[in-house]
Amino acid sequence: MALKKKYGARLILDDAHGVGVFGEQGRGTAAHFGLQDEVDVIIGTFSKSFASTGGFVAADEQVISYIKHHGRSMVFSAAIPPASAGAALAALEIIEREPERRERLWRNVERWRNGLLALGFDLGTSCTQIVPIIIGEDMRLAVVWRRLFDAGLFTNPAVAPAVEPGRALLRTSCIATHTDAHIDQALEIIAQVGEKTGVLPQRVG
Repeated sequence: MALKKKYGARLILDDAHGVGVFGEQGRGTAAHFGLQDEVDVIIGTFSKSFASTGGFVAADEQVISYIKHHGRSMVFSAAIPPASAGAALAALEIIEREPERRERLWRNVERWRNGLLALGFDLGTSCTQIVPIIIGEDMRLAVVWRRLFDAGLFTNPAVAPAVEPGRALLRTSCIATHTDAHIDQALEIIAQVGEKTGVLPQRVG
């Protein structure tokens, strides 16, 4: 924001993972930091917190008009289906009216993160509901990912260039409807696979 003001620029925020999770009523990262009115353009997706498809751009009317008529991806795309728009609107109402879901989400994130740290995993500097587990080498990541999948735990593998070379990772995330039992079961699975693959030291007892 300081750079924007210094150079008279516009600030565009891609808040795909923030909307629905951060800020009052899930309004996103800018709201979380009290800067919602100072961000010029906020873009996001309906495929995360809104559990639908498509996306959105929030900005002044003049900016929206320009995007509609000049944005290549907009000009050559069809509108989202009414069912998808309806699902996103319904999700928005739930996000606004049921803050207990976000509260539960963050309790789950804390339980998951603390459990992984206690096992000895490297989580990098993440502080959101998206929790990376850094494995390192690509082939070791592939083995760990497959064994977790076979054991009933779904994760997303990420390798270079999506991440730095040598820092291949498993991307994990919590949701509000996970129970403590779900998280504890996932921690037990990842602990067992981690030991068998040599990612973690063998537990005693």
